[in-house]
Amino acid sequence: MLMSGPAGTGKSRACLEKLLLVMLKYPGAKGLIVRKTQVSLGSTALETWRKHVIPEYLATGSISFYGGSAEQPPQYRFENGSTVMIGGMDNSTKIMSSDYDLAYAQEAIELTESDWEAITTRLRNGMVPYQQLIADTNPSVPTHWLKKRCDRGDCQLLASKHTDNPVLFDESGRLTDRGKRYMGTLDKLTGPRKLRLKDGLWVSAEGQVYDGWDSAVHLIDRFPIPASWQRFWSVDFGFTNPFVWQDWACDPDGRLYLVQEIYRTRRLVEDHALEIMNCVSTVVATGRTPDGHRVRAYEGRTWTVPRPARILCDHDAEGRATLETELGLSTTAANKAVLEGIQFVQSRLKIQGDGKPRLFVFRDALRHEPDPYLTEKKLPAQTSDEFGGYVWKRRRDRDQGELDEPIKENDHGMDTTRYVVMDRDRSTSGGIRWM
Repeated sequence: MLMSGPAGTGKSRACLEKLLLVMLKYPGAKGLIVRKTQVSLGSTALETWRKHVIPEYLATGSISFYGGSAEQPPQYRFENGSTVMIGGMDNSTKIMSSDYDLAYAQEAIELTESDWEAITTRLRNGMVPYQQLIADTNPSVPTHWLKKRCDRGDCQLLASKHTDNPVLFDESGRLTDRGKRYMGTLDKLTGPRKLRLKDGLWVSAEGQVYDGWDSAVHLIDRFPIPASWQRFWSVDFGFTNPFVWQDWACDPDGRLYLVQEIYRTRRLVEDHALEIMNCVSTVVATGRTPDGHRVRAYEGRTWTVPRPARILCDHDAEGRATLETELGLSTTAANKAVLEGIQFVQSRLKIQGDGKPRLFVFRDALRHEPDPYLTEKKLPAQTSDEFGGYVWKRRRDRDQGELDEPIKENDHGMDTTRYVVMDRDRSTSGGIRWM
């Protein structure tokens, strides 16, 4: 059963309340809270679970938390013998070794159909009269496998609405003060994000730039990157808008993999530089230099991944200078030709003769919790969030067709992706190499 609807309708809360009810009603029952990546549960489902669903039970000790072991995943244990286990499909060994009565998959749009079917094979514990997989999601494209599964009757879809959430609407159907603020935030969204997150519609982006993007193909699980693969960094500076740093690996066949990224607002460049170094090195010395100066981000460290062959940056002179000083590395001004870069990225997204595209993004590339400012505003919080809403600008007279430029909105990961693809592909396509 899939609960689908706009952002903020209470989908997760409803699923978690049902999970609690079943665990209390049937002693010895086993439940599961799962998401594509376990780390993403911490600030989403588990926060709601602890703060709003089971706080009284935790306070009295009738539910306790067990942090997990080499054999068992983290779990919540009930005094009646029921348990709720926690895990991610990115590291599913522990959770897939158990049987369950009820599994809750949060933001199921992130899962693959194989993930979904794998979870259903574990629904055989037999302590509840029925075994069930419940899930929630914000809508995506109408061709997504999850929507198709519901359309053909293999999964029941329940549509949620903002009026379902008593935090936003009171019993008489009037907006609360909090509801007015929240709905005002959704009203500011545009394009497909507004249709999906405010109106709850499964729609494709009209005039999507990267219509070849398919999360089921291009988003992949992490694997060890050989030290022999070249690394390339790309950077788009921002403060109110996101600062984006991407670390790309290039395999011997020329495929690009977005291995890790930083996607944050409201931080200084020197703060980002320190976080970058934390992603690629370990600290061996801290403090200040003998003359009393602050240690730069790169000093006193041992690199744990190969150094980048090139760092491609937005043309922000001050930002580049600060970044170079803090990293102890030189940077290169990126080639910012938009249309040409888009064409190269489009080409990489196509499935090639070997059945694979030439550009991949690690599902867990984001190296920190999603930026709270972006999350609150319902804006993209990582590069993979941008692909589906990156659209062409249109002329006022729609009969004139599309303009040859994308809308400059929520495109910071798109820019940094284009920088590295341009650097890799334009130099080998017979054109002039831009430095």
